[in-house]
Amino acid sequence: MSGGAAVELVWIEKRIEHWIRFGRIVRTTIQSRSRSTAAFGAGAIFAFVRWQANDFGTAVSRIDILSAPRPGEPYATVPHVTPGGDSLLRLSGWPKVERVLQIVDAIEALGIDPADAAPDYWRHVHNRLSAGLEPRSYTAAQHRAWLLRQTCPPDPQTLRAASAGSAS
Repeated sequence: MSGGAAVELVWIEKRIEHWIRFGRIVRTTIQSRSRSTAAFGAGAIFAFVRWQANDFGTAVSRIDILSAPRPGEPYATVPHVTPGGDSLLRLSGWPKVERVLQIVDAIEALGIDPADAAPDYWRHVHNRLSAGLEPRSYTAAQHRAWLLRQTCPPDPQTLRAASAGSAS
């Protein structure tokens, strides 16, 4: 695979549900009525939700927000994601998963695609919820600043420092 990620999706009513909450899918392959694969291009940000139940109720609730790796970039392995992705957020337990889904809804209410939100914001949400704290809201001004930052050329001093560090 030349960058990107493929996610195995499963839907077995009231037992196992794996779904994509947001992200730009470039290809979908259907294997059966209950199984499919969603592919994402290199650098794409997406949310992958996993839920599983047993005879006693919910056994697993997880959400991962990942950036699909570009060729040569490091990545973390994640179950059902090939090869894996840069982990921006990884939380378990229904209360935390539900809170992330509410945050995604709030970003969409601003008219912003959550896949376009600043990756640092997803890391912020992960850190705050992991610590039992409430994350700050994503704002249109914050999003505008993120978009503007993407248009700026890299700082020459940062580039020199990075190339000097790799020369040793």
